[in-house]
Amino acid sequence: MSSALEDLIALLDLEALEVNLFRGMSPDEKMQRVFGGQVAGQALVAAGRTVDAAHSVHSLHAYFLRSGDPGIPIVYEVDRIRDGKSFTTRRVVAIQHGRAIFNLQASFQVVEAGPEHQTPMPDVAPPESLPTYRERLEPFLDKFGPDVVEWLTRDRPIDTRPTEMPSWLDHAPRPPNQDVWIRANGTLPDEPLLHDCIVAYASDLTILDTAMLPHGVNWQDGNFMVASLDHAMWFHQPFRADEWLLYHQDSPIAHGARGLARGEIFRQDGVLVVTVMQEGLIRPMRQG
Repeated sequence: MSSALEDLIALLDLEALEVNLFRGMSPDEKMQRVFGGQVAGQALVAAGRTVDAAHSVHSLHAYFLRSGDPGIPIVYEVDRIRDGKSFTTRRVVAIQHGRAIFNLQASFQVVEAGPEHQTPMPDVAPPESLPTYRERLEPFLDKFGPDVVEWLTRDRPIDTRPTEMPSWLDHAPRPPNQDVWIRANGTLPDEPLLHDCIVAYASDLTILDTAMLPHGVNWQDGNFMVASLDHAMWFHQPFRADEWLLYHQDSPIAHGARGLARGEIFRQDGVLVVTVMQEGLIRPMRQG
């Protein structure tokens, strides 16, 4: 297991302060504000720790309310809205400086049988045939300053392998769709909630980029304010986050300084395991 994945697992291991009250830390990060996937993953951990083990998460809906401060802990307050025989519902509010920065509602369900169908998995290059993150990055390192290079080349908890050049390396406009293989960078414990939370973390890494592809928008150029606004996930089938998963993403619309993106996550055997939706802010900045 990579040290970065060990750090992520530690990040998701919240401290219980009191009944329904948890505290989470942030990594020592100077290059960006608190990552949205981190807050979503920690909030799902807080919710899951108040739910009976017979129930597993089947959906979550969340809003990013304010930028997180990486310099102080985040307090997660859980509201046990409903405990039912089939479904259990939780609401979680993430708090910093006395104000809510994130709100999540999650629903958990016992395993039940019913009719089944799914869309087919796209036919894309297998992950083993694609360059690693570092191999993609190597030819471009001379375009960045030393601080950025150090940040870009650090050990990462999620192995991501896009089937095409990522947009932050190639800014040319292209159709609003992309395929990215994702996998935890090491073997995880056999704890289903942890696998769910790590995929929740990883689901925020690339999805908003999809809505920016037709416009050549670059996170680093300072011409746009880009931020996640809301995030929704539906968990359909069991999976392991330490095995390759294909994250198929597209964006049906961008309008009003907002972009909508959706994703389907498949196991390598073609089974659709998670569906993701996110709307994000893509606001042009005033020049000067």
